[in-house]
Amino acid sequence: MNKLQILVVEDDTPVRNLITTTLKAHDYRFSAAVNGKEAVMSAASLNPDVILLDLGLPDIDGVEVIRRIRSWSNMPIIVISARSEDNDKIDALDAGADDYLTKPFSVDELLARLRVTQRRLTQMQGNTNQAAVYVNGRLRIDYASGCVYLDDEEMHLTPIEYKLLCLLAQNTGKVLTHKFITQSVWGSSWENDVGSLRVFMATLRKKLEKPSGSPQYIQTHIGIGYRMLKIE
Repeated sequence: MNKLQILVVEDDTPVRNLITTTLKAHDYRFSAAVNGKEAVMSAASLNPDVILLDLGLPDIDGVEVIRRIRSWSNMPIIVISARSEDNDKIDALDAGADDYLTKPFSVDELLARLRVTQRRLTQMQGNTNQAAVYVNGRLRIDYASGCVYLDDEEMHLTPIEYKLLCLLAQNTGKVLTHKFITQSVWGSSWENDVGSLRVFMATLRKKLEKPSGSPQYIQTHIGIGYRMLKIE
């Protein structure tokens, strides 16, 4: 499996050195940027497979960097930030981030997230001859095209949101535990994963149940997990 080309966007020298040293030790190809303008230019010129992005940049806030890149590319963006409040995570995810790691982070966790991203990219590139379409009430998932529709209007989901929705849809009526979901989506069950799962589910539910009078699709089982309800 070819290693990913990664753009590291981090203005803190020790943190940047930690990330790039780790990537080098595991044979990843990488380049680095130290501010938002440089990040956007590098993303456009290098077209990396993944961006590791700090939010607290000296010139442009990282959320704005995400928005600018999302205006022309769907390349995976993994946020690595000291901002740990749910609102900060939601802002980044709503802007188009695919994943969120909170500093201080485990190097093993970062590598696990990159492996999951690589598997997801490989699946997206290599497959889907899957022609099935999932329909549940107003919700429709076209697995072949990777598109999701609500009331025949296409929804804009991040890759993680899409993967979560598909996992729930493929197990409609079943309660999926936090551990099962995080293992399936992130390939691990780190403590951060459950917090990230809670945030992703909140943003997914917000998009899914946006129309007035829309039924509840995702049911929370407190302390256990989530279930996709069958809508008649």
